[in-house]
Amino acid sequence: MKNENLKQTWKEQKEHLKQKFASLTDTDLLFLQGKEDEMMTKLQIKLGKTKKELYKIINTL
Repeated sequence: MKNENLKQTWKEQKEHLKQKFASLTDTDLLFLQGKEDEMMTKLQIKLGKTKKELYKIINTL
C-alpha cells in the first residue's frame, strides 16, 4: 500500500482501527506528512504486529 493511498483513506480507516483495537487513541493514529513510518512503528509496538501484518489489517478495512 502506498503512502498516498494511506493518507487519502486514513480518516475512514482510522475510525475502523479504533473500533477494532480499543486501545488505540487519536494520538496513536495521528497522520503527519513525512512521519508515516514513525506512526506505523508506534502502531506496530502498541499492537504487537509486524509492518506486514499492520498493512494487511489496514488493507482489509
